Amino acid sequence: MPSPEPKSEPKAANRPDVSDLLCFAIYSTGHAFNRVYKPLLDALGLTYPQYLVMVALWAENDQTVGQLGDRLFLESSTLTPLLKRLEALGFLTRKRDPEDERQVRLRLTDKGANLRKKARDVGGCIIEAVGLSGEAAVKLRGDIVRLRDNLMKAAG
Repeated sequence: MPSPEPKSEPKAANRPDVSDLLCFAIYSTGHAFNRVYKPLLDALGLTYPQYLVMVALWAENDQTVGQLGDRLFLESSTLTPLLKRLEALGFLTRKRDPEDERQVRLRLTDKGANLRKKARDVGGCIIEAVGLSGEAAVKLRGDIVRLRDNLMKAAG
């Protein structure tokens, strides 16, 4: 006698599907952003984390590794290999601060500063890909920053 076909169980409230998770929506959105950024950044010879470093230095040159790490939410152990690679590419210099030898200061080279001109269209391409009005994008960014800050506070 054949066994009866298994019945599909209704979705239990205590067993959410991955698509129901807020964290997954954010995680998968990050991957989608990276797919849009990749060809744009490949043309610049940068990875996304390297691009973030460059954007931060274009906004404020001559920072310490610690300041940059705080700004990008990265530990120095993660940041240092990125910085070494950017230095090898000729985009920045890393020098000990003469007033505090414990600090390493980061400065753009002329090549690094000039890369900003080549990268000027990246932001517009991303905004176009996002497909939101300027107002909606600003609101969403604010909501995401609040979410991040709340999570960081909860994590201690």
